[in-house]
Amino acid sequence: MRGGLLLSVLVIFLLLAANFQSFRLAIAVISPVPAVICGVLVMLLLTGTTLNVQSFMGAIMAIGISVANAILLVTFAENARRDGASVHDAAVEGGRGRLRAILMTATAMIAGMIPLALGTGERAQTAPLGRAVIGGLLLATVATLIVLPAVYTLVQARVRTLSPTLDPDDPTSAHYDKRG
Repeated sequence: MRGGLLLSVLVIFLLLAANFQSFRLAIAVISPVPAVICGVLVMLLLTGTTLNVQSFMGAIMAIGISVANAILLVTFAENARRDGASVHDAAVEGGRGRLRAILMTATAMIAGMIPLALGTGERAQTAPLGRAVIGGLLLATVATLIVLPAVYTLVQARVRTLSPTLDPDDPTSAHYDKRG
């Protein structure tokens, strides 16, 4: 089961690296994942719930939502940086600009999982899923809003604002042909 969780994080990382065309940004986006895992484990420990298929599914769900929130923040920050803001100012702007969206997404998911986490009787089988999602998202949201901007600032500190593309038709490229 742990192999599936690690595999999902690896696949997410590779997809992010391909999407952003940067391993640095992929690392920044993945940085809240340890907080998700810690949150899941703490919640399961506090509630006396065992690690099982349901809790691993909840962990994968929480990782997905955490990564989606991190993508929002990093994309917003990267756009600000490319528009001329310093890396620090871009990270602050990304956090400030996406704060409401991140909080609303996490809050909605946590609220939706409360009935599942409190499941009794026949529904008790799926309670670990809800508990894992709630615990993971609680810590992931804090990490996304506090740790992620710091990691973004560190990994992007020495990166140029020019696009890495070699396409001469792309105006953001250093190889852009103004004549053509």
